[in-house]
Amino acid sequence: MILAGDIGGTNTRLALVDAASGALRIVAERTFPSRERTSLEAAIAEFLSLNKCDLVRASFGIAGPVLNGRCEATNLPWVVDSRNLAKRLHLKRVGLINDLEANAFGIATLPSKDFVMLNKGTRNAKGNIAIISAGTGLGEAGMYWDGKIHRPFASEGGHVDFAPRNQLEMELLDYSLRRYRRVSYERLVSGPGLVNIYQFLRDTGKGKEPPWLAERMRHEDPAPLISQLAMEGRILLCIQALELFVSLYGAEAGNLALKLMATGGVYLGGGIAPKIISKLKEPEFMNAFTAKGRMRPMLQEIPVRVIMNSKTALLGAARHAALDPAE
Repeated sequence: MILAGDIGGTNTRLALVDAASGALRIVAERTFPSRERTSLEAAIAEFLSLNKCDLVRASFGIAGPVLNGRCEATNLPWVVDSRNLAKRLHLKRVGLINDLEANAFGIATLPSKDFVMLNKGTRNAKGNIAIISAGTGLGEAGMYWDGKIHRPFASEGGHVDFAPRNQLEMELLDYSLRRYRRVSYERLVSGPGLVNIYQFLRDTGKGKEPPWLAERMRHEDPAPLISQLAMEGRILLCIQALELFVSLYGAEAGNLALKLMATGGVYLGGGIAPKIISKLKEPEFMNAFTAKGRMRPMLQEIPVRVIMNSKTALLGAARHAALDPAE
């Protein structure tokens, strides 16, 4: 049995996965609010106490840079060490990879129904693939095409410097620099980033916040509230915030496609994209994606898909473990 994990700043998902048949089948699964546990080890101990089994392998995708089998999570006060996990689990070794790398491994396990197409691009497109996922943070990864198979690799591209494209975005950068010493794309293309965009539009007089909404903001998680009201078309300020968010998301997805020469496709993962899928289907996302001057024709030929399966990284971690040649 394989123990797989998808560790994010908001939730930690653990699963027992049976790979005996050659396919990956989740036989037990649980989601833990990450900040309600002191460590990954604590979450694993709780999970395994409820699901007794003989583990053969284990692998975990985590939101943060993994260096020499160790990760200090970016948006979570956890330090995870694969060697310590291996000792705890009585295994020869444990896989520890970036969560977007886990997403990349997971794509191959999904049926076509788990994707929504934003841009058809070239039929049977080949080449490198890019993955970008907005959630608690902004994750980016790639899959290098070696001529026969795609080989996933991690990156920390979500932390690159934000680059404004017009006067409004220059004002957004100026506003953000008064709050943060440095402004990365993650500061704006993420759940907290949507809130930052909303506050910018509100505080600079570009949108008006109703008093009842200000009160709800104080008592609810603001990002999903902004998203919900925007998708319902109820509050202009929320609509404006989500439209700017989508445009920035498209712009950075296009940037990543250029940097990785992702002619094989771009995938949007994470928790936000499936919730705003109808907005992503509107022209603004792809307009921003392709608005790269002389590179526009190439970007127009790149297939762009949204991953709708929330278990992709979990399945990817399991696949990473299953592909490990060492028992």
